[in-house]
Amino acid sequence: MKNGFFIGCDVGTTSVRAGIFDASGVMIAARTHPIQIWRPENQFVEQSSQDIWEACCRCFTGVLAEADLEPDRIRGVGFDATCSLVVLGEDDRPLPVSPSHTGEQNVIVWMDHRAVSEAAQINQSGHEVLRYTGGSISPEMQTPKLLWLKNNMPQTWSKAEKFFDLPDYLVYRSTGEDVRSLCTTTCKWTYSGHLGKWEDDFFRQIGLGSLVDSGYRQIGNRIRPAGEPVGSGLHEQAARDLGLPVNTPVGVAIIDAHAGGIGLMGMQPDDRSFNDRFALIGGTSSCHMAVSAEPRFINGIWGPYHSAMIPEMWLNEGGQSATGSLIDHMIFSSARSDELQEQAQNEGNSVYQVLNERLHRLARKQGLTSPALLTRDLHVLPYFHGNRSPRANPGLTGSICGLHLSSTLDDLALTYLATIQSIAYGTRHIIEELNNHGYSIDTIMATGGGTKNEVFLQEHAHITGCRLVLPAESEAVLLGSAILGSVASGAYASVEKAMQAMNRSGRIIEPVGGSVKHYHGGKYRVFRKMHDDQLSYNEIMSQ
Repeated sequence: MKNGFFIGCDVGTTSVRAGIFDASGVMIAARTHPIQIWRPENQFVEQSSQDIWEACCRCFTGVLAEADLEPDRIRGVGFDATCSLVVLGEDDRPLPVSPSHTGEQNVIVWMDHRAVSEAAQINQSGHEVLRYTGGSISPEMQTPKLLWLKNNMPQTWSKAEKFFDLPDYLVYRSTGEDVRSLCTTTCKWTYSGHLGKWEDDFFRQIGLGSLVDSGYRQIGNRIRPAGEPVGSGLHEQAARDLGLPVNTPVGVAIIDAHAGGIGLMGMQPDDRSFNDRFALIGGTSSCHMAVSAEPRFINGIWGPYHSAMIPEMWLNEGGQSATGSLIDHMIFSSARSDELQEQAQNEGNSVYQVLNERLHRLARKQGLTSPALLTRDLHVLPYFHGNRSPRANPGLTGSICGLHLSSTLDDLALTYLATIQSIAYGTRHIIEELNNHGYSIDTIMATGGGTKNEVFLQEHAHITGCRLVLPAESEAVLLGSAILGSVASGAYASVEKAMQAMNRSGRIIEPVGGSVKHYHGGKYRVFRKMHDDQLSYNEIMSQ
């Protein structure tokens, strides 16, 4: 069995990816396909489960062709996806979640913030279950979204037969088995994983008692750990769609960031424990994963979640709701965006490479020892989509301090750098909170889109004071989902065994000290004060 291959499928915010891996964790081939996204109103973000499934099918058939493998060489399949809410009605037909009442748009995307008031209402309950969500529920989780649907789209609510987290929908679509993941339900639906039950009184208290009355049929009453084989594997229709044999094993799914944790946390650059390490999975947003043998309750940090990522370990999850999307917003909303893109195209580079090179030239021109020092008078507060951790305030907004009456490519490069630094200051803030509650994190294991950017990597190492360990296989999220397929196939006895065999460390970036460390210490104090200043502005305007 270990001579076979495994497919990992990752559904992100804007695209689906599939990768084929061997039993040692080496990626043989990969394929990507875009998915549609709708924004019908401010703070509303929607997708289509059918569009997502069709993108998965194109990726599976495409990656098999690219790898030049016969389908029967694939021994197992694993899925991960964003924690978006999928709504299905009778006969699994999509039901609308959009104000436009378009049935195709039946997915409320993770980053959708329509349920801010519902989240606030749930938090006012003060229920014990909120201790396991960092002290408060987020509008990015599923119970506020369910409550929003009940309050605002009663026809959809009354017709709904199934509410899925997107990773679990993909398993259902593949196998026909309504099996929910311990990862998704514990992290996003308030399932008490450590007790193995839903909390009836919580759902009744927040106005979702009908879910209790139905025996949780709509949100799942078969909840299993990630990687466990589901039913008989691929059913006939899904096998045809994906180009694989019927009954190919499929593992219980996982959230995309948590797949990244599985693809990273087994790296062994030394013999230290999990207590010293921290997984950073960067993309449209960033997630920060830390695990411990005992539960640690930290306000503003999601969890502790039992066995939600690594079996029998407690997970604390920090995050930043906009990182990759914020960097792109700063670049592509600039008046110099077209000029930048034209230059990048002419040079055969990405816009990020062009900006990085410009920063180095500016630093040399000014006689600076590091490009980081270019932003001494330019500061960004990155809460453009609220703050997930550790402030846990979706109502916060972003700001920029230190602007001039100029708008050149140099100005854009500086804003880009200050934005990346602000994201790294947010990571530092999360690590400090974790370390204040029992962790001793000094190593970041990183993957995702941001980690392909040298400036992003260097600023995170220097600002957090942690060494960065990059995986030998850069697509660690895809690897994490492939690991689930390997466990489902029986190639490995457990997720932990598969991680040990398939995780491999690569490049290590060490933080610098001296003047750069001192400089970032000052800017970090500015970063913290900008938040306090924003609150004082809000207080003045509320009078």
